[in-house]
Amino acid sequence: MSTLAVEFTTSRMLQTVYGTSNLVWANVIGLVLLFLTLGYFIGGRWADKRPFPATFYALVSAAGLAGVFFLLLTSVILKTAAAAMAAINVGALLSSFVGVLLALAVPVTLLGCISPFAIRLAVQDVGEAGRVSGRIYAISTWGSLLGTYLPVLVTIPLAGSRVTAVLFGSLLFLVGVIGLWQTNRQKGVLGVVAGLLLLPVVLLWTQGGIKAYDGQLFETESAYNYVQVVRQGDCNYLLLNEGQAYHSFYCDGGAVPYVSVWSMMLAAPYFNQGPVQVDKAAVIGLAAGTIPKQLTRVFGPIPIVGIELDPAIVQAGRDYFAMTEPNLQVIVGDGRYQLNQLNETYDLITIDAYKVPYIPWHLTTREFFHEVQAHLSPTGVVAVNVGRAPQDRSLVEAMTATLLTVFPSVHAIDVPGALNTILVATMQPTAPENAAVNLAQLAANADPLLRATLETAVSNLAPNKPSAVVFTDERAPVETIVDSLVLRYLLQEGPAGLPGLGG
Repeated sequence: MSTLAVEFTTSRMLQTVYGTSNLVWANVIGLVLLFLTLGYFIGGRWADKRPFPATFYALVSAAGLAGVFFLLLTSVILKTAAAAMAAINVGALLSSFVGVLLALAVPVTLLGCISPFAIRLAVQDVGEAGRVSGRIYAISTWGSLLGTYLPVLVTIPLAGSRVTAVLFGSLLFLVGVIGLWQTNRQKGVLGVVAGLLLLPVVLLWTQGGIKAYDGQLFETESAYNYVQVVRQGDCNYLLLNEGQAYHSFYCDGGAVPYVSVWSMMLAAPYFNQGPVQVDKAAVIGLAAGTIPKQLTRVFGPIPIVGIELDPAIVQAGRDYFAMTEPNLQVIVGDGRYQLNQLNETYDLITIDAYKVPYIPWHLTTREFFHEVQAHLSPTGVVAVNVGRAPQDRSLVEAMTATLLTVFPSVHAIDVPGALNTILVATMQPTAPENAAVNLAQLAANADPLLRATLETAVSNLAPNKPSAVVFTDERAPVETIVDSLVLRYLLQEGPAGLPGLGG
């Protein structure tokens, strides 16, 4: 239980700075397995040399204390790493990552020592070795289930990752100290003293926020994300996890000071032949409600369904982003599943479900876009936010190829000043020139935001070349493409061009 809790808590701590990519998870899981292997080897030899209950319980106590101390130390290291991420200081980021992985070595290696030691003490007769080891492995697997679900679903969302580290480490330490007290009173007293010496560290390192950004208004840890709201100037920004891009913004009075990624979604219906009419919309990847707010401003109080996986983000939207439009129906759940529960059709469906720079693979496939198509009106359009690099459009090209297996026309808009392309797929065959025609025919009293968005879209239409890769539910190598895209960009361009809050 404690081993899995350490693993999930560490990954959650890393998520606040390094994100949630497969590369991060592979490092955490791989290092945990490596240190467990080392612990199994050391624990087995140790148990044969000193097969005493007091030694075993001292080991359990030490593992509990190490779990508390080194995971809290990890949180301190990551505060420095968060500042390095904000400043794009790659050297500090890498050194912090190495420091975290080294800190993980001590508690996980000690935890690995416990299982073989427990088996050695429990087996009194070689004839019952199979039964005893089977029972211990069954109990440990049950503990793994608890260590998987309790941190993710209960303690991290309710109390945070640092308190979770203290809870699980303290529980393990308590078991060890009780055993020590029963088997060797003197060592039991030493264990209690060691716990008391750790108490000031716990009190000191669990204080304050997880990050300390200028203008930070709010932060929380949900079952899915580290959620942060930061204020700059007259606007609030929603940051998730590593915080290297913002996912929603709201400016005082509902002002929209510039054309953004989300504004570009407004241009999507104008690739149809005019006159353009949008009566109903759905948003997959609602975040804090920037897209519905701008849709309502331009098209009026049309019915909008917004789907968002994380309820903590929805609450932040209501508290800090004025996401209170009466025409917005919020649905909390997975975008694909919840879309298929809807029984209406829409003139516009937007998809913006990034955990930068990754997009969930099940929202990229041919089968998914067939499901989207079934929820579009005869003149409906779908707009998808896709990441790219200045010299690498591999993900855009694969998404284009996938969309073209379902829709007759796909158009691309490169968002100025960002590493994003909006792909627009239409139910009817359409031409990119339609956007310019509709712009020219736009009513004189049209909302200035719509006019500015269409002008920006027409000026930034990009060549749309499909690749040979088509994403399917059977095979969707999205993360492979994004990993290579990111690595090539960092090697060629360096980190200075990465988008951030000020980008």
